[in-house]
Amino acid sequence: QVQLVESGGGLVQAGGSLRLSCAASGIIFSIKTMAWYRQAPGKQREMGASISSGYSTNYADAVKGRFTISRDNVKSTVYLQMNSLKPEDTAVYLCYTNNWRDYWGQGTQVTVSS
Repeated sequence: QVQLVESGGGLVQAGGSLRLSCAASGIIFSIKTMAWYRQAPGKQREMGASISSGYSTNYADAVKGRFTISRDNVKSTVYLQMNSLKPEDTAVYLCYTNNWRDYWGQGTQVTVSS
């Protein structure tokens, strides 16, 4: 059974930083592309960052240069380091992978105050 469990969200002032974690189980983590999506109220879910099994990364323009995605295959965990946070980064952040079908975590709330 695939499980993705996020943690690390919270309330932060604009310009601050947060580090999100997503612990995965039920998959061969090291061979999976992992991604962080986000969904703000009233908006569509959007991809923020992804990292392949070969450690290639991809970022949405909105977060490029501020967010860094990384992975620890020993801990089966993917991270999202978020710096220089802006109020428009406020959203529920969800961990994602595909293992024959799409799997999502339950999400962690990130709120950035101005």
